[in-house]
Amino acid sequence: MASRLNPYITFDGDARQAMEFYQDVFGGTLRTSTFGEAGMQDPALADKIMHAMLETDRGFTLMASDTAPGMERTAGDNISVSVSGDDADDLRGYWAKLSSGGTVTVPLERQMWGDEFGACVDRFGIGWMVNITGAQG
Repeated sequence: MASRLNPYITFDGDARQAMEFYQDVFGGTLRTSTFGEAGMQDPALADKIMHAMLETDRGFTLMASDTAPGMERTAGDNISVSVSGDDADDLRGYWAKLSSGGTVTVPLERQMWGDEFGACVDRFGIGWMVNITGAQG
């Protein structure tokens, strides 16, 4: 798999409805995982979307989540750009450049889903997420 770049939208509790709407608009396959499936015990968050990905036959990819516990969401800054794939060297290089002079919000490291993931805001105020699929380390 090559690297891909796509939008990642954060919603205020209605990610499932929004992503089902986008699936109706664009078609494709929608995959979701909830905070509860990831082990979060809070019943108010159990059914909220931790991660959703819509992939269409036309090559569109849209990712989304509900606002994670402890994170803030402000309408207008609730979208980031995601760069993901299995080309670890390229992705780590993108991460180094994007995070340089910016603010790292999640260090690039192994996550509970098994991938290496990091999030940052670059020096221009743009949010970025880098995910290295099946990263070893």
